[in-house]
Amino acid sequence: MAQKPSIPKGTRDFFPELMARRNFIFDTIREVFKLYGYQPIETPAMENLSTLMGKYGEEGDKLLFKILNSGDFASKVPDDLLATKDSIKITHKISEKGLRYDLTVPFARFVVQNRNELVFPFKRYQIQPVWRADRPQKGRYREFYQCDVDVIGSDSLLNEVELIQIVDEVYRKLNINVTLKINNRKILAGIAETIGELDRIVDITVAIDKLDKIGLDKVNEELSDKGVSSSAIEKLQPILALSGTNSEKLSQIETVIAESETGMKGVGEMRTIFSYIDKLNIPLNVELDLTLARGLNYYTGAIFEVKANDVEIGSITGGGRYDDLTGIFGLPNVSGVGISFGADRIFDVMAQLELFPDEASAASTVFFVNFGEKEEAYLLPIIDKLRKNGISCEIFPDSGAKMKKQMNYANRKGIPYVVLAGESEIEAGKLTLKNMESGQQFLFDVDELKEVVRKSDK
Repeated sequence: MAQKPSIPKGTRDFFPELMARRNFIFDTIREVFKLYGYQPIETPAMENLSTLMGKYGEEGDKLLFKILNSGDFASKVPDDLLATKDSIKITHKISEKGLRYDLTVPFARFVVQNRNELVFPFKRYQIQPVWRADRPQKGRYREFYQCDVDVIGSDSLLNEVELIQIVDEVYRKLNINVTLKINNRKILAGIAETIGELDRIVDITVAIDKLDKIGLDKVNEELSDKGVSSSAIEKLQPILALSGTNSEKLSQIETVIAESETGMKGVGEMRTIFSYIDKLNIPLNVELDLTLARGLNYYTGAIFEVKANDVEIGSITGGGRYDDLTGIFGLPNVSGVGISFGADRIFDVMAQLELFPDEASAASTVFFVNFGEKEEAYLLPIIDKLRKNGISCEIFPDSGAKMKKQMNYANRKGIPYVVLAGESEIEAGKLTLKNMESGQQFLFDVDELKEVVRKSDK
């Protein structure tokens, strides 16, 4: 007996009705991106490991899916190396490519590789899947879609403000109540400098970024394990507990890191961003969160994270400023900033809150019952006319199939209208339209039917 097929953990199949809902999310996000002048690109699913490794920190490197070299890859590994069972060293010999971890690093590679053909500042959006060898759990998948929007080749803070506007626009259109949390890596560097641990800025940011997930005690424990001194950890505590309005938090942290030039520059950037938010009267709830760190090493300025207010789930959007990501690939001092919308988590939020509109459906609008060859000949030109008028419709392909079977087909697919045309309708040049929800039936000609269906779609 054949083994029942399955899919890898952390991946999902999507039925047509679910795909229709996903496409509603993609289309909504795409339209907002286009509204702000961003252009689409795509990059390969796989990249050279030399492109990916070292860009996401030690933890990120562990989550990269590696692709085995083609051919007899094991024969190229020396026997003495195989005997060591050192998976990291062996991997370098048998794998040169990996699945992309995010869309930002491939984007930086794309910019450097194609810089002579691009117009800067270059504004791009990208909607594609990414892969992470993470432990699957609620809201965390191994394969998921990201909807990225970035502008590169400009260090203006207007770009950050525009991204905040995009977040506001997208989530208003999706009807999701969210909070955007914002911080600045320069402020975090100023904190590390003030407590005397600037060399451990990465360890500090990685640890405090987990504050919401693991709690203060565990964060302090991780900091200690990373070698951060007890006196530095003690100095950090009041900073992690700062409260008040955004302006009050900035004033408080300003007094703490006043001696740090880098930190004060971060404070200044945040004041500028908040001033634009106030001038534009952006209705989005934007909250300064000084514990927000985001673990990716390439962020250098403002960092963002968006949480859904009505569902317990991780961040559904995140991003930030990176001043020299392209420098890794030989094009230094090109600043960029971007954010990524997590389509799969957005889907889960909308499904849980039942936010999808009725029109986000994969079903045809009209189904035509097929009574036989004569009826087919009458209906096919009508179907063609409706399709040319933008009305999705289909006819049952098996001529003369039992009525019960055909109606069950339409019902199971959730098609809202069924058209019947028998001998009397054909003689009168009419069609019987049945509303599947109310059960009511009416006799129409083609133009009348077209208008009724169109009005119901609005």
